[in-house]
Amino acid sequence: MSEVLLWALVAVAGTAIVWHGSGLLERTSERLAAYYRLPDIVQGAIVVAVGSSFPELSTTVLSSLLHGEFELGVAAIVGSALFNILVVPALSGLASREPLQANRDLVYKEAQFYMIAVAVLTLTFSFAVIYQPLSDAGGAIRGELTRPLALLPVALYGLYLFVQYQDTLDLQAEVDTRHIRPGREWSRLAISLVVIVIGVEALVRAAINFGDIFDTPTFLWGITVVAAGTSVPDAFVSIRAARHGRGVTSIANVLGSNTFDLLVCIPAGVLIAGTATINFSIAAPLMAALTAATVVLFLMMRTRMILSRRESVVLLVIYLAFLVWIGAETLGILDWVPSLPPATA
Repeated sequence: MSEVLLWALVAVAGTAIVWHGSGLLERTSERLAAYYRLPDIVQGAIVVAVGSSFPELSTTVLSSLLHGEFELGVAAIVGSALFNILVVPALSGLASREPLQANRDLVYKEAQFYMIAVAVLTLTFSFAVIYQPLSDAGGAIRGELTRPLALLPVALYGLYLFVQYQDTLDLQAEVDTRHIRPGREWSRLAISLVVIVIGVEALVRAAINFGDIFDTPTFLWGITVVAAGTSVPDAFVSIRAARHGRGVTSIANVLGSNTFDLLVCIPAGVLIAGTATINFSIAAPLMAALTAATVVLFLMMRTRMILSRRESVVLLVIYLAFLVWIGAETLGILDWVPSLPPATA
């Protein structure tokens, strides 16, 4: 019991560290982008996205390189994406004084491009199984994800940047940068990256030790504990925007961050490590759940272009149902994901 409490405290501390480091990273990167007068596309699609998604990026890299747990990294990314799609808009909708406002650009460009990102990542996993299959005594469908395959989703993110660039060609903003000291901001940026890596490492270690203590797959803790911990920055950014009446910004932050997570963060571990093993028997049901959650949010936003409080509650209920499903799979109550090993303790 004392060991459980210890690692629970480590997970809480890691979440707090990630939150603090991510806030510092976002503020610093935005100031640097303004100082160097970077185009809006670079600020929004690269600077802000990397700032809010660096915890997820660190999760994939650390779990792959230091712990040999690429599945933990993928589970954390998918779990974070589900948390962002279901919980963050729900909390933002409940925190807002009025229903969250959407617009056609958000619904028909950002949301639909995010759906394409989910489809391309699923295809990438499929190609790994088809062209680089691995034998598995337990009957799981596995494949080796190589660097060339990992470049497919990265290339799609390049297309995303190009589309954003085309939409912002005529936009110009004048920002007063006289108060910005670039040397100090670069120092803060370096410190924030170190802080985030420390926090993410604490979360990853907590997930691995929870798996050992309860004799459960680390996948379970990656998709719950690590995912929620790394999603805290996105949640606070979106909730603050919603409270100030910026519903479009609130939801756009979620979709943009998730696009970066799926198309860049997951491939990053492969590009650094060289190869990674994909358990498609687990990945496919998870991607199906993520697709279903995205469709639900898309339909809710498309209805009158708002996200009401009632719809926010429905999103929270769906996320709780997802957690119950994953728990039931782990305890052996359900067997919809046959290759997910149930708990034995």
